[in-house]
Amino acid sequence: MKKLSLDSNAVKLIAIAAMTVDHLAWAMFPGYPREALPVIMHIIGRLTCPVMCYFVAEGYHCTKNINKYTLRMFLFAVISHFAYIYASNDYVSPLSFIPFYSGVLNQTGVMWSLAIGLVLLRINDSGLNEVKKSLLTVLCCIAAFPADWSCIASLWILSFGQNRGKPREQIIWMMIFALPYALVYFFAIDRLYGIIQLTVIISVPVLRAYNGQRGKSPRLDRFMKWFFYIYYPAHLLAIGLLSTAGVFG
Repeated sequence: MKKLSLDSNAVKLIAIAAMTVDHLAWAMFPGYPREALPVIMHIIGRLTCPVMCYFVAEGYHCTKNINKYTLRMFLFAVISHFAYIYASNDYVSPLSFIPFYSGVLNQTGVMWSLAIGLVLLRINDSGLNEVKKSLLTVLCCIAAFPADWSCIASLWILSFGQNRGKPREQIIWMMIFALPYALVYFFAIDRLYGIIQLTVIISVPVLRAYNGQRGKSPRLDRFMKWFFYIYYPAHLLAIGLLSTAGVFG
């Protein structure tokens, strides 16, 4: 049987499709329901974050200008914050856009965690001594903690980057970091959904199918590059507008 081979555009399209399914589930089935459909939709959504983290780490190694890449990540993190809050079940008024207005967890979108993860890779490869690196890593994890996927996404990026070219180690560290996130969910939020967090393992076959190629057309690649950035806040805004209109009940 011929091995499945996917370029980065195809892998990312699979990831954003899974993300859309997951976010629709949160809008259509608020809270932590036990019904089969929302559970399946959330499991499908677990594929997305590891894939996003993997490609941030790949982007770090392939970018021609790390400063522009970092600035772009933080810029879209700020833009996405408003769309993320508006689409969330915690949105009640414009005051909801203020961080920590509704609590501590999930105070902004995953783009913030991804941007912090990029910073972690830069710290790791800097000329700083290990004490300073460790201190800055802890501070970055604290900064990422209130975001969607918390500091787990940031640490995934760090581990993917540190173990580039070592798929076995990347998978092991992905699951090691996924465990505490699942335990927090299990004991502090919802037991079933704590277990669901461990289904990030479904991202592994998709990542293993990645052939290391960006795409077949430079023109299409340029379009897709910006499409992936824009799609995240755009689809959240659309979900927020549909929710406000009462489409989801």
